[in-house]
Amino acid sequence: MEPNKEFGRKSKREFSPRAAVSNPQGRFETYEIIREEKTSPSLQTTTVKTNARTIITRNQSPDVPFELSINPYQGCEHGCIYCFARPSHSYHNLSPGLDFETIIFAKPNAPTLLRNELSHLGYLCKEIVLGANTDPYQPIERELKISRKMLEVMLEFKHPVSVITKSHLILQDLDLLVELAKESLISVNVSVTTLDYELARRMEPRATQPKKRLEVIQRLSYEGIPVCVLASPMIPGLNDMELEKILEACSKAGAKWAGYILVRLPYEIKDLFSEWLDTHYPLKKQKILHLIREVRGGRLYDNRWGKRMKGEGMYAKLLQKRFEVATRKFKLNQNRLCLDTTKFVKPLKGVSQQLPLL
Repeated sequence: MEPNKEFGRKSKREFSPRAAVSNPQGRFETYEIIREEKTSPSLQTTTVKTNARTIITRNQSPDVPFELSINPYQGCEHGCIYCFARPSHSYHNLSPGLDFETIIFAKPNAPTLLRNELSHLGYLCKEIVLGANTDPYQPIERELKISRKMLEVMLEFKHPVSVITKSHLILQDLDLLVELAKESLISVNVSVTTLDYELARRMEPRATQPKKRLEVIQRLSYEGIPVCVLASPMIPGLNDMELEKILEACSKAGAKWAGYILVRLPYEIKDLFSEWLDTHYPLKKQKILHLIREVRGGRLYDNRWGKRMKGEGMYAKLLQKRFEVATRKFKLNQNRLCLDTTKFVKPLKGVSQQLPLL
């Protein structure tokens, strides 16, 4: 499919407010911290550079289809109100609310750590997911290029990697993505939560808008890069009615695979999301929360393995059936997407890396 001729055309972008309405304390704080409590144009983003100790995270949940992941950033300027990573800011005595969107921890040493960890004698090559918690292509990546350097390491080691993003900034690394695709070492998962511009502006205020995400899928697919659409999260009563339209639009743009997850509201997110509904959709609030409780066993969140991603009950089963019918109709998930782990190689650079072979 030939890319849209209008792709890449610059347009003036209006100021986007933050998603969180307030800045509540994290659950681990032992004393009260007074923060800026309101969204305002003067609320700036701060990037804190930190040296991580390790970079590969190992997952043990049976609900997640991958074992290894890496996250160059903690916190996310996209500010998606539903983001399940928000509570992680509490570990820094920061708020999962506005702090999560405005105080971003960057890991400049991540590429070096990745190279070192892949070089370990006992390392076993498995697909690594880049951006499992927060978007690896949020605005600060334009300047720091940490994700790009991670992809350079992946290419150097011939290591398979799957990227999760909702940002058009991934296209700045198209050269690396094309080279990885030639070796069957890359897939890109593009999150498309809604096709409604107004809903996206309120729910994901600083993320790439829906139309441009479709253009990203189109361009990646045209370049031979495998693309999966993540229609996630599905929020009952808010965006779940768009499921089929999202899958159809992404299929037409070139996506070959698809997935979805029901909205998850652990810890502080429950209150943040409820407050957001009060602000933007007060008339729909009770219906939306009622439907979420219906698929979560009467609660706003159910953390049980096997239940937390898809939910339970008739509403959840109906959503899953709709997804299955739609993927067949739009020719998605017709085969399994597998990346190549057999090409993995540890480049020999310097005596210290050659000694173990003697």
